[in-house]
Amino acid sequence: MISSIAFLRGMNLGRRRITNVDLTAAFEGLGFDGVWTYRASGNVVFEDAGQERTALVQRIEDGLGKALAYEVPTVLRSAEELAAIVAFEPFTPAELDASTGKVQVTLLGDAPDEAARAAVLAHATTDDRLAFGPSELYWLPIGRMSDSELDTNAIHKVLGLNTTRTLGTLQNILEKLG
Repeated sequence: MISSIAFLRGMNLGRRRITNVDLTAAFEGLGFDGVWTYRASGNVVFEDAGQERTALVQRIEDGLGKALAYEVPTVLRSAEELAAIVAFEPFTPAELDASTGKVQVTLLGDAPDEAARAAVLAHATTDDRLAFGPSELYWLPIGRMSDSELDTNAIHKVLGLNTTRTLGTLQNILEKLG
């Protein structure tokens, strides 16, 4: 079986509340096996039997939408893709040392074109470094995200469907995958 990871946008924010136990049960109710969750922020690992990505996303979004009574935008990555995301090093050791912030990885629903990449990278500063992977945006804030002046709303509008996790969260999921 092939392991996939669903990164659900906007889970456990505001009125969108679900426990990991209930989220696991919802995925199992959609017919997935080997389901487990990581943290209460919408990270779900499951076996997908090699089903096509677009069909999987549709199945998850439709099924969770019905089960939870709200939209659940979903970004999927395979275990292999997650390993590549974690291994990618867009920032130099000096840049990492100069920051007290955590590397943020915005997982994108679709790879951005060159115009979108340029528009997003125009927001980068020495305090908020940005770099692209194939379908991810890496952000290194100089400190806490809440202290940043980066216009994340403008960036997210350019990028379309996306959801953000810390690099540490992605590393931890990958470690649990083995």
